[in-house]
Amino acid sequence: MSISTRRWATAATVALLAPIALAACSSGGGGGGDEDSKSLTIWHYEGDDSAMGQAWAKAVDIFKTEHPDVTVKVEKQVFEQIQKNAKIVLTGDDVPDVMEYNKGNATAGQLASQGLLTPLTDVAKEKGWDKKVSGSLATTAQYDENGLMGSGDWFGVPNYGEFVGVYLNNDLFKENGVEVPTTFDGFEEALAAFKAKGVTPLATAGAEYPLGQLWYELVLHYGDRALVDDYQLFKNDVDWHGDAMTEATNKLDEWVKKGYIASDSAGLTAEDMGVSFIAGKAPIMVSGSWWFGRLATEITFDWSQTLFPENKLHPGSSGNLWVVPTNAKSKTLAEDFIDITLRPEVQNILGEKGGLPVAGDPASITDPKTKELTQNFADVVSSDGLAFYPDWPVAGFYDVLVSQLQSLVNQSKTPDQVLDGLKDAYESGKADLLGQ
Repeated sequence: MSISTRRWATAATVALLAPIALAACSSGGGGGGDEDSKSLTIWHYEGDDSAMGQAWAKAVDIFKTEHPDVTVKVEKQVFEQIQKNAKIVLTGDDVPDVMEYNKGNATAGQLASQGLLTPLTDVAKEKGWDKKVSGSLATTAQYDENGLMGSGDWFGVPNYGEFVGVYLNNDLFKENGVEVPTTFDGFEEALAAFKAKGVTPLATAGAEYPLGQLWYELVLHYGDRALVDDYQLFKNDVDWHGDAMTEATNKLDEWVKKGYIASDSAGLTAEDMGVSFIAGKAPIMVSGSWWFGRLATEITFDWSQTLFPENKLHPGSSGNLWVVPTNAKSKTLAEDFIDITLRPEVQNILGEKGGLPVAGDPASITDPKTKELTQNFADVVSSDGLAFYPDWPVAGFYDVLVSQLQSLVNQSKTPDQVLDGLKDAYESGKADLLGQ
C-alpha cells in the first residue's frame, strides 16, 4: 500500500477520543519476564519491493543472525484491516510482539489511551531512540493520557518519514525560458511567466488533499512554529483571521484569480493531478514524497524535486510506527527488533530506495534524484521543520477543508468566508476532542 493511501487513511478517519485513563501506565519498556522467549512475531503491511519492505527484510535478517535461537514469524497484514480491527485484535492473547501501526490521535493515540500499547519511554532513552528521533519527528511517537500526540510517554517508534515539496518539470521551464525559482518572489514570477505564455503553471486538485496542502504551505510560509503548535497541538487558541491565515488564504485566492490554478481544479482528484504532471502538462506540482517512486518510474522528461521556496516549515510527519502491544509475549525481543530498524545498514536501504530514513546518511545514496529527495527531507528534519498536515487537528476537518477550498477555487466564497467556515469546524471539533 502506498504512503499516500496510508496518509489519507489517517486523515479521513480521525475519530473523537474519549478521555480514557491509561492502563499499564509505567513509562518503562515492559520487557521484563520474556528474556527466555524463543519466538518473535512481526506484523507489517509493506510490499516486498517497497523501500520499507526491503528495509524490514534486512532488519529481520540481522535479528535472526543476532538471535539464532529465536523463531521469527513475519506476517503480512492488510492496512485497512489493521485500521479497523486493531482494538479487537490487541485485547486478546494472540497478538504480535511488534507491529507496524498508523500514527496519530485516532490510531496509535487511541490504542495507547486504552492501555493496548506498551509504553516505551525508558527503553527509548536507554537505546537512544529519543536522540535519533527528536523534535517534530518524535511528535507522533508520544501520546498523553487522552491519546493526543506530542507529549506523554513514547508508544511507538518511527523510522522513516514523509513530507510535501515542489516537483518541477525542468523541460517546460527551459522550453518557455522561465527561470527555476529559489525564492518565494521568484516562485510567483515563474507562475506569472508561464501564465503569460498560455501555460497553467500549477497542477493541483480540489476534490482531495492536494489543494489543502498547497494552502497549508502558504500558511507555513507566513506562519511560525508557535502557530503550528497552536493549530496542531492546541497549545493556545488559533487566530483564524490573524496575519498568517489571512495572508495565506488571500494569496491562494489571488493565484486562482490570476489563473495560476486551473478553473476546473475544484473537481479534480489527486490522481488527476499526478497524471497531468506525469504527462508533462504542468510545470509545477506541490505534493508529497509518496509520489516520488511513481514519478521516477513513469516520467520521461527532465524533472526535479525541491522544498517550497523560503519555507522553514513544511507539511509532513514521521511515517508509521513500530509499536509493542501490551499483551505481547516477547517485549524485549520486540525492542531489539525496533532498535535494529534504526541502524545505519537498515536506514540506508530506506534511503537508497527513496524511503526517507530518519537516521540515514544521504551521502550513501548513489541515485541523484533519490539523493536529492532524501537530502531535502534530512534538511527539514535537521531544522525541526515538520509541521504535520492541515487536516489532522480535529475529527472531520479533512472534508471541511476540501469543501471550503473548493469554494475558493469556484469563487463562491471570499477568503474571509472560507476562514470562517474552517474556524467553526475547527473550534467545534477541538471542544469535542478536549471534552469542553
